[in-house]
Amino acid sequence: MAIKIIYQVNDFIFDNLKDAEVFNSYVDLGFFNNEQLTELYRGYQSKIDYTIYTKPEFNSEQMVQIRKGLEKGLDVSWYAKPEFRWLQMAQIRSGLEKGLDVTWYANPKFNYEQMREIFWGLFDKLDVEIYAKSEFNTLQMLEIRKGLKRNLDVSIYLNSEFNDLQMLEIRLGLQKNLDVSSYLNPNISWKEMKRIRLELENNEK
Repeated sequence: MAIKIIYQVNDFIFDNLKDAEVFNSYVDLGFFNNEQLTELYRGYQSKIDYTIYTKPEFNSEQMVQIRKGLEKGLDVSWYAKPEFRWLQMAQIRSGLEKGLDVTWYANPKFNYEQMREIFWGLFDKLDVEIYAKSEFNTLQMLEIRKGLKRNLDVSIYLNSEFNDLQMLEIRLGLQKNLDVSSYLNPNISWKEMKRIRLELENNEK
């Protein structure tokens, strides 16, 4: 009967001395908390190069995203950067998994919600260059994306001075083929825009 030798570092089990010693060196540094060490160990178990994220500036949630990317064979260099929060990392990872061109949003200037709007635009094969700009917040991006999806001329309301509710009213007007020029002004409140839009709709009947 063969005897199998195992090596233990804290609560983590290894089947060879070399890997145990490497992991123990990370423990001895004292830079990693237990959650981070657990993610390093999961990387070891997955047989990936977990040294890519053996940096104390990555919290355990960021490490999860990098590990999952490595496990799927993705180029994690796009997001394995401390300046990305884990939700941003997750959005970039999703794009890589779908084979999308993440160059459009793999940038810390976008929060994860803005990244998500650009992701969906890419997924729908829309021209995201139109709205992949930090000057637009998430809800403005959403209104522009919805307009693109309906093949509307979004250049009419492609102005960051319009808030998302104003953009909505302009988009709804365009969808009804209305002449929105009468309320195409950032100084007009969205409620007033809605009143004008409904009036125009009634005049069309």
